Amino acid sequence: MPPPPAPKKTAHDEAADRILILDFGSQFTQLIARRVREQHVYSEIHPAGMSLEEIEAFAPKGIILSGGPASVSDEGAPDVDPRIFELGLPVLGICYGLQLMVARLGGTVEKAVESEYGRAHLRIEKSADRLFKGLSIEAEHVVWMSHGDRVLKLPPGYEILATSDNSPFAAIRHCERPIWGIQFHPEVVHTEGGRQILANFVHDICSCVGDWTMDAFIDASLEAIRDQVGDGLVVCGLSGGVDSSVAAALVHRAVGEQLTCIFVDHGMMRLNERQEVEKLFAGALGVKLVSVDASERFLTALEGVTEPEEKRRIIGALFIEVFEEESQKLGECDYLVQGTLYPDVIESVSVKGASVTIKTHHNVGGLPEDMRLELVEPLRELFKDEVREVGRALGLPDTLVGRHPFPGPGLGIRILGEVKRERLDPLRAADAIMLEEIRRAGLYDEIWQALCVFLPVQSVGVMGDARTYENVVAVRCVTSVDAMTADFAHIPHEVLARISNRIINEVEGINRVVYDISSKPPATIEWE
Repeated sequence: MPPPPAPKKTAHDEAADRILILDFGSQFTQLIARRVREQHVYSEIHPAGMSLEEIEAFAPKGIILSGGPASVSDEGAPDVDPRIFELGLPVLGICYGLQLMVARLGGTVEKAVESEYGRAHLRIEKSADRLFKGLSIEAEHVVWMSHGDRVLKLPPGYEILATSDNSPFAAIRHCERPIWGIQFHPEVVHTEGGRQILANFVHDICSCVGDWTMDAFIDASLEAIRDQVGDGLVVCGLSGGVDSSVAAALVHRAVGEQLTCIFVDHGMMRLNERQEVEKLFAGALGVKLVSVDASERFLTALEGVTEPEEKRRIIGALFIEVFEEESQKLGECDYLVQGTLYPDVIESVSVKGASVTIKTHHNVGGLPEDMRLELVEPLRELFKDEVREVGRALGLPDTLVGRHPFPGPGLGIRILGEVKRERLDPLRAADAIMLEEIRRAGLYDEIWQALCVFLPVQSVGVMGDARTYENVVAVRCVTSVDAMTADFAHIPHEVLARISNRIINEVEGINRVVYDISSKPPATIEWE
């Protein structure tokens, strides 16, 4: 029997210090990892059921137990191997992580008479503790709570560090071993001093140096890509978005002429998108680029289709078909670059007790397994903000690196109803005007995502002395941290007025502009 293949080298192999986060299904688990990485310390999220052997092989400097929606007394509630508390490693339990620690080590957890959701006031009882270094003992600190259970009795050997009105054990620690628990969520922005608490745990308690930077990541990634690819030929589906662009630029720096990028123009791109991609990648960066105009093919396939999921399915399937045709023209390729990010990796792992997520992916779809290409995923360890940092370090322009998210099906899911060229052209023009005015007002970087939606309704208007009966465009701008929740952007009225006036006066066929003031939830960011 042949030996198993050697594991692929990844960028984190160069990170000596790392924090392990065991996930019990909290909506905020990814935030914990991001906050740790803000301290320039590498972190990974793994299911709570990770075996002790796997934990030891990961060799963390410390372990964080996340929160979660379950109760520790529920049948089948997510659990952890209790031997992790005997490893001698620092452990920090957050919310459910605290309650699980207490329940498994001899304490008591009960259903709270009054649940705590939202802001609470933390009173620190022991300022000398390393976890609260830098936080005043004199003042109450606003923290974010989200729990229905509470600790009734501590396990032997534990002491209280902080309290709140409804949590007499809001923060605890073992008197001799490096084990801490906190009932609140330090990872959310609403918790005062939350970043400081995590920094104290990572640096002072776990003794992490903090040398995991994007420059170090790039150096390690270049070596890992070269080790994986060797002298093989590599192909990349370039969309013009942040993820695929940064992945392509990183792989090109590693293997140069071995990489060919394929850009499929499905006709639903933003204004001048194809020309900008060609100018940057084929021009400035010198990347081998195959640019395909398949717009007529896509529009023909979408004739008469109005259902959003069907539109996505058609666009995704045809994209794969065109990509395969073009890649086969290149000869025998060995590797396929994909801009997979760390949240994609996390979501692909089944976690017992994980949070319920209502999410529709707007990407065009994955590529088929029968292409027999080995994946190169250089960004699979990074969050979106880290990808942007890598892009800047690689010298990509900020107009690309700082770009708002844009769905794979493009404007095809920003036209409600059938996708037609006579709808695409005015939407493209309106979208360009909206983005230009937002940039001119200095608002682009404050907004998470800005878009225009073509509505399948017409309204009466007056232009000059003539009555019109033309189309309506909705402008949607939201602010967010991670797209899980979002609020409509409070854009100054004068900016909205300029957007509306310009669209109505400059774009033929549109006589009304409306602004979407829905939050997420209950609405989603995209309309389809």
